[in-house]
Amino acid sequence: MTTTTVHSMTGYATAARELAWGAVSVELRAVNHRYLDVTFRMPDELRAVEQGLREMIAAAVTRGKIECRVAFARRSSSAQDNAELDARLLDRLLALNNKVREASSDARALSVADILRWPGMLGTEELPVESLKATALELMKDVVAEFNAARAREGAKLAGIILERAAEMRGRIAVVQPRMPGVIAAFEQKLNTRLKEALVSADDERVRQEVALFINKIDVDEELSRLATHLDELERILKKGGAAGKRLDFLMQELNREANTLGSKSADIEVTRVAMDLKLLIEQMREQIQNIE
Repeated sequence: MTTTTVHSMTGYATAARELAWGAVSVELRAVNHRYLDVTFRMPDELRAVEQGLREMIAAAVTRGKIECRVAFARRSSSAQDNAELDARLLDRLLALNNKVREASSDARALSVADILRWPGMLGTEELPVESLKATALELMKDVVAEFNAARAREGAKLAGIILERAAEMRGRIAVVQPRMPGVIAAFEQKLNTRLKEALVSADDERVRQEVALFINKIDVDEELSRLATHLDELERILKKGGAAGKRLDFLMQELNREANTLGSKSADIEVTRVAMDLKLLIEQMREQIQNIE
């Protein structure tokens, strides 16, 4: 599907048309789902058009649990209001019913409702099924267009929320980056003093090696760089649009991994606090992304 925006997986749209024989309506509603799952509810007269409707939906939607309802409400006509039983058809039907009952003791007699529902018994005008099918297909075009427009509006809101959280993450990262040289310098000085006291017999080179090893364990410059890169990719995906949900969900895993590493390598209370803030913001973004196609 070519698009310039992300779409929500939740949506609703409906359309109806009045015909000489009654009203045809088409309704689409969708909720989140890992894949595309489409179910139909429609009268038997229109069942043959299901495949065409399914293809139209599949061409416009890539993910979501979608329920399509197609209904036909037949209009009562004066001919139907003044309808009389077809005497010849009734005689034939009753004769056949008697034969069946004679042949099988389990067979039940036809009820009045059975007789009245029998095709042609009331001289009911035959439905123009092909015209009804064509109308259902035409209505589906309008419904799909409105359905996608509604999903695009909701998708724009979701994207806005996600981008706000991404901006907040950048703000937190901007707090950490300028602190790190001072944090590392203070940690290095403290560690250098403690190691010299602990390793009395060690030379300066040994102490420097040990200090360098510990400093490397608390240096989070790589994690901060990767966090910024992932946020760049997040914004790029949202700007490109299309079916972005799965890619965004994977990106949340990568962001969460870097935030966890940032927290585990922290040697400063402010960095620890920022790591916790980042994880909270990532979780908030993930909740919104679950709704994106």
